Amino acid sequence: MSVKAILLGQVWRSNANGQSYLVTKLYDELFSQYAMLRPVDTDAAKAETVRVKVVKAAGSASLPGFTYTQESQDF
Repeated sequence: MSVKAILLGQVWRSNANGQSYLVTKLYDELFSQYAMLRPVDTDAAKAETVRVKVVKAAGSASLPGFTYTQESQDF
């Protein structure tokens, strides 16, 4: 699922394991943009972050392998 823009604080669900992740950082690297994701759970402070390349197309952005959850309110 795509959104107009990836923003800090958005929650995305992994399609592989169903775990929810919070966008904690966005940064640009040359011609690409990356999002740093941290799991949303009780051990989030100790958990490893996940780096995902942002895919942009015609006014929308998405994270491959993840589904935006806040629109459906099921996070």
